[in-house]
Formats: sequence, C-alpha cells, structure tokens
Amino acid sequence: MPMRTLPALLAVAATVTAACLSIMAGWQRGGFLAERVLWIAVGVVLVVAAHLLPALVRAHGRGVRAVGTALWAACFVATCIGHGVFFILAQKHAGELRAAAVPAVTAKGRGMAEIARDRADAVTRLARTNARRCVAPCPSLTADRTAAAARVEALDIEQREAQRAEAAQDRAAAERAAALADPVTGALTAFGVTAPRAELVTGLAFAGVLEAVACFAWLLALRPVTVTRAVTESPVTPAQQGSNAEVTTASNARLPGDLGQYPPLRNPAPVAAPEPLLSLPVVEQQDDVTRVSSAIAAGTLRATVIEIRKFLGCSQSRAAAVRKQLEPQT
Repeated sequence: MPMRTLPALLAVAATVTAACLSIMAGWQRGGFLAERVLWIAVGVVLVVAAHLLPALVRAHGRGVRAVGTALWAACFVATCIGHGVFFILAQKHAGELRAAAVPAVTAKGRGMAEIARDRADAVTRLARTNARRCVAPCPSLTADRTAAAARVEALDIEQREAQRAEAAQDRAAAERAAALADPVTGALTAFGVTAPRAELVTGLAFAGVLEAVACFAWLLALRPVTVTRAVTESPVTPAQQGSNAEVTTASNARLPGDLGQYPPLRNPAPVAAPEPLLSLPVVEQQDDVTRVSSAIAAGTLRATVIEIRKFLGCSQSRAAAVRKQLEPQT
C-alpha cells in the first residue's frame, strides 16, 4: 500500500465523521425543514473548507497563504462551535435516557402535612381527656383516654411510613439528577467546574481534536509529488548534465544534434535510454539554468522545484532537472 494511501483513508474518515456531526447539529439547531437544510449545508461547507484549505493554499504565495490561514481559522472555530452543539445535545439526550432508566418511587398514603394536622388534633384530644377528672370510677373517661392514645400512636406509625416514602423519593430524585450528568463532566465538578461549563469544554475539546486530525491528515495526503520523488530519483551523472564546457560521455554516446561532429566508432558501447527527466536538449536546459541562476543571484527566486516551475512555466520534471543542475552552484 503506498504511503500516501493511509493518510488519505484517515483524512476521508475524519471528514466524513465531521460532516455527519455537522448534519446532526444542523438538524437539531433548525426549526423548519428549510432552516435545517440550510444549517446542514453551511456546516458541511465549513467542515470541508476547514479540512482542505491548509493543503490547497500551501503551494501559493505568502499573500494567498495569509488569506487562506485567516479563512481556515474562522472555519475551524465555526466548525468546532457546531460540533460543540452536537456534543452538548447528545450528552443531554443520553442523560435523559439514563434518568428514565431509574425506577420511579410513588408515594402511597397521605402526605406529611395532612398526617401532622391529624396528629395534632389527636394529641389535643388526648390532653383534654387526661385533664378530665371523675370522683367515682368512670369507664367512659377511661375508654376515651385509651382511644385518644391509640389514635396518636397510629398517627405516629403513619408519619414514620410517610417519612420513609419521602426519603425513598429523595434518593430516586438524587439518582436521576446524577444520571442526567455525563460521567466525565460529573467528575470535573469535583474541581470546582460547573456542569454546563464542563460539558462545553469537553465538547469543544472533542471537536478541536477531530478537526486537527482531519486537517493534518489532508496535509499528508495532498502533499506535493516532488517531496517523494526527490529522494527516489536516480542521480544524474555529470555527463548527462548541461554545462558551459563541452559535453562528453563515458560511452562515447552522442546527443541529438551532434551527428557529423565526431567520427563514427567501430564498437560503440550500448547506451541505456535516458530518463524522461533528462530527455531535454542540453542547450535548452543550459539556457534555463542560466536564467534560474541569475534570478537566484538577484534574490527574486528561491531554489525550489515549485518556484522554478512557476518561474520557467515548464513541467515538474523539467524543473527538477534544472534544480538538479543547480546543486553544484548552491
């Protein structure tokens, strides 16, 4: 597998993932169908621009690169904000699902306020019954006292049951509140960070890492071809390079246009066909070398293959050949 295929696969996967996040965020942010479609279109365009702008403006001049860098920074920030919306809403939906899984506790019987009113009446009645006096034995008074005391005891038991039910409801409410928070953001609150701010920070962090990976992968996948050819290109012998001196070859092979200048040899050695990079006439290459050398000496040109190709308006292979001939001079 070529070396550039793996970065391309990673770049495509990151871009597709980021585009899907923008689609979901646009769908959640819009109200009407037309608004959702426009939000999705804007998000996808910003994602593609943020991923490809660094690779596209790399070969241009400083002015274009400066404008491209500014646009890339704006697209990067806008894309991260859109992805942050998705991550925050996704965390909210996940919390709602976790909270719904917590079993609900329903209160049975009367509430604490109603029980407290009845108990107050029963205690008042018991106190009045105890305050009554009878000279002779009064069975009715004894019965009233016993009934009032039993009433108070029954209300006490009901009050304790109501307290246990309220405690269970409080525990269920606390579990639902804990389930609503993301586990990571919930841990961050221990350091004094509020839950909404922690969710925002984590969402932007995920979005920033994803965008950075996509941009770097596209930079690797779309790097210039000359970067890889400069290492694997076969070396050019002095006999194949153009110079101001007379051109000589070790195998006595003659270049095109030299017929008739030298006598034929009896047993000429077989000469391999020159590389496509070196198939240009020596005189024409020498003229290009002179022009490039003068421009480099004047400080108006950098000695790189890309700059030489733009200066001469030639192909990439011809610019590489001229750059190779400039190596002894530079």
